[in-house]
Formats: sequence, structure tokens, C-alpha cells
Amino acid sequence: MPLAVCATPIGNLEDVTLRVLAELRDADVVLCEDTRHTRGLLQRHGIEARLLSYHEHNEAARTAELLPRLEAGERIALVTDAGLPGISDPGARIVRAALDAGVPVTVLPGPSAVETALVASGLVGERYQFLGFLPRGEKALAGLWEELRAWPWPAVAFESPRRLPRTLRSLAAADPERPAAVCRELTKRFEEVVRGTAAELAERFSEPPKGEIALVLGPAAAGTGPASDADALAAVAELVEAGVPRKRAAEVVSRLTGVARNRLYRGSL
Repeated sequence: MPLAVCATPIGNLEDVTLRVLAELRDADVVLCEDTRHTRGLLQRHGIEARLLSYHEHNEAARTAELLPRLEAGERIALVTDAGLPGISDPGARIVRAALDAGVPVTVLPGPSAVETALVASGLVGERYQFLGFLPRGEKALAGLWEELRAWPWPAVAFESPRRLPRTLRSLAAADPERPAAVCRELTKRFEEVVRGTAAELAERFSEPPKGEIALVLGPAAAGTGPASDADALAAVAELVEAGVPRKRAAEVVSRLTGVARNRLYRGSL
């Protein structure tokens, strides 16, 4: 039997597919991030199943324990508290192990906080980037905003409500006019989607809100894309050709254009 990777609701317990319910009902064991959370979903839909914890703290040990059972043909379903296992949640390790051992893996799709937030934000583009959980350090955040400064498509990230005000202040300091949306408690009773510029959202969320958060960043403004980076690199090259030390040239052009000094230095080598 294949390992069944099952998507579960991101909030509203009605948002589960018939395929997932059938798989959870028929499984010999259901691996879940939090047995209490999954038991609530199963009870809501009248399903009895044998539950086994599978989370970040026991993922390696559980994978080693369960792989022989998968190879022996046991029917095992994998879920997390919300969404699809392996996407910012435990699951990738056992999927890789199963595939490496020749055990088939089937994915039962369903709700996605990433795509729900993206569509709800109104910032959909032809492509997007998923950032996972945002970094905690100020320098790492500033580096991420700099990396995205030239990204001409939307980006989606997860953030804790406690850190959201700090994150929005950091974004507003780096790119105050960047369009964005804070998507809170998606599919739940108190769902809220607040849209605006980074500066407006930083003011709106000066205190931590309640609930789970997905942050959507709109595309970079015109004129901040790859062409402006190319112009900045060309300027560094001209200064170097004129005799200015490369490091100094990168510093000067960085101040004038806002392009990261390190990027200019490396790009001009």
C-alpha cells in the first residue's frame, strides 16, 4: 500500500475532501502532528482511527519505526494539524524515506493556506514565491526584503501574530509603498483580510492580533526590477574602469540606488 499524504482543513472542518475522509477511515494508522487536534476532525466526521503522533520532535525516530511497516504493506495515512504535510509541517522526511525504499506515495490534495491567502489578497500574479515562515532576526528580515525588492511577483509567508507588528515595521522601513495583505484566521469564523501598503499595515497592526497569519506581499514597484539592478552593476563597472576600488564603487552605487552593496560587489566580479 502507498503512503497516503492527506491534506486537512486549515480552519473550517467542513473543508476536507471525500477522498481524505475515506483514506482516514480505512487506514491502519493515521500519523498526525497533534493527536488531539486530529481526533477532533475525525469525530466531526464520524471516523474512528488509530492515531500515532508524528511531529518535528520525533519525526526521525518515527520514520525509522514506520518504514518497515510501510514496506510490509501496512496502510498508513499522514496528516498535520492543517494543510498539506511537508509544506512548513512535518512529513517530508517520511515521504523521502518511503520513495527511497521503493514504497509508493500518493498525495490527496485539499485546502492550502498559501493559495487561499494569495487569492484573497487580490495580489495574484502569473507566478508567486512561497517563503515559508519568516526569519526572526532583524538582519535576516532586512536581507529578505532586499532580496524581494526586485521580485516582480507576489510572495506569501507565514508569520506568528506575536511577531507580526515587528515584521511589518521592518517591511515598512525597507519598502513602505509595497502593496501587501495580512490574512488572518482564514476559513474560520473571524476571518479577516486587511490590504494596504506596508506602511499602512504596520500602523494598522501596531499590536499583535489573534489567530494564524499569512502575509502576502505584492509585486515590486515598476523601476525596482532586474533592469535597475543591471544599471547599478553597470555603474559599478564604469567606476572600477575609471580606477575606483571595487569595494568603494559598490558602496557608492549602493547608496545612490538602494541595491545591496554585497550584491553589487559580487555581481561585478
